[in-house]
Amino acid sequence: MGTFSKRYGIFREIIGSPSGVGTSLMPVFITGIILMLVVIIAIPTFSIHAVSLIFFFAPVWMPMLLTVAALRTWIVYKQSSFIASQKYVLLEIKPPRTHAKTPLAMEVVLSGLHIKPGESTWYARLIQGKVRPWWSLEIAVIDGQVRFFIWTREALRRNIESNFYAQYPGVQIFEVPDYARLISAKPEEWDIWGCDFEQTKPDPYPIKTYIDYGLDKPAKEYEQTDPLANLLEFLGTFGPGEQVWLQIPIQVHTGEKKYHRKKNATGGQYTWRDEATKIIQEIRAKTVGKIRYKDIFTGEMRETDGFPNPTKGESETMAAIEHNVAKLAFDVGARVVYLAGPGHFSATAIPGIIGLFRQFSSEGFNGFKPTRWLAPFNDYPWEPFAKTRKNKARRFLVDAYRRRQYFHEPYELPPMVMSIEEIATLYHIPSATVETPNMTRVTSVTGTAPSNLPT
Repeated sequence: MGTFSKRYGIFREIIGSPSGVGTSLMPVFITGIILMLVVIIAIPTFSIHAVSLIFFFAPVWMPMLLTVAALRTWIVYKQSSFIASQKYVLLEIKPPRTHAKTPLAMEVVLSGLHIKPGESTWYARLIQGKVRPWWSLEIAVIDGQVRFFIWTREALRRNIESNFYAQYPGVQIFEVPDYARLISAKPEEWDIWGCDFEQTKPDPYPIKTYIDYGLDKPAKEYEQTDPLANLLEFLGTFGPGEQVWLQIPIQVHTGEKKYHRKKNATGGQYTWRDEATKIIQEIRAKTVGKIRYKDIFTGEMRETDGFPNPTKGESETMAAIEHNVAKLAFDVGARVVYLAGPGHFSATAIPGIIGLFRQFSSEGFNGFKPTRWLAPFNDYPWEPFAKTRKNKARRFLVDAYRRRQYFHEPYELPPMVMSIEEIATLYHIPSATVETPNMTRVTSVTGTAPSNLPT
């Protein structure tokens, strides 16, 4: 546990608060010490009385504090032990040479992954440390080739393969070594930049999905506009000596991580549907205008609330939110890492990496912005220990990526909540309309043998 505590402490120092604000807690700590010393010097009598009261009530607060800390440590330990006891596999997905499936097929695949075994009882969660499974949807550029992967527990491999084969006939899925562990990825040997992404508005606001691009219905190839093509084409520009790793960890949304076990009006778990209801009520309240009228008895002018009268944009926003939260939801993370060998790092590629999801963003609804890891550094010359802290951030960034950790310690971070429609827009098997030359596809059509062959 000592190693874990040290690692966790350094990690928090690097990324700052859970919201990603700031790059170090050290300035806050130093400021607190200075303020405490100022109070002691300025009002010594008050300080002595305050310390005396703290020690006097120690038999009350100390056992409570130790109990809470011990319980938290126990839960983290049991969860970490359970996670470490599972076997995991990395599956590469080779898209078929030709197929006319829309992202709706990926939405159906994701609905098949909307399962949460292991957390059915308090005994399983708190005593056994079981956690519901999570998956990592990944796209990586390795040796100039754009490849699709999905990381999962080995026990759930059959579930993934059956869902993909059902929706994408001709796709090939096979186990491969973890590409993220095939290189050292040490800051001393590689130039590394990376960040996470978070949404620009509350979760119920949808991003620009494939339905907005007209991909919800089959169309001729030259009429299709797949927003994923921009991302894949950009990744295809990276060559030998460079690697780009993009991962989207997902787990079933149940509310307790994001909303800290807050209860809704009926006493149930507060989820993003409750947040959507609150947002819609706020929008409707803003559209209520005042009506002035003359009292026929007194002759005075009075004012009262009128009926909601939303504009077209406000009506569309409320309808989009309701449509979004009506679908199955996942807790979602998004992380990208850019690695380059000596002499291959291109600083001009960073703006493109930050804008990987720009085509899915909308000014009226939701979008993405970079956060954490290397994103908060401004590279000012007066930033204290910038090189040391950036190298620590790089090491922990790579470690978090390799662990596919986003929902549990030591890399527990606030996730986004997204519908399967939104996730299917960000990650789906591209059709033949996406002609990125460096993207690996199945070289020939394969199929099973007829069932009526003589034996």
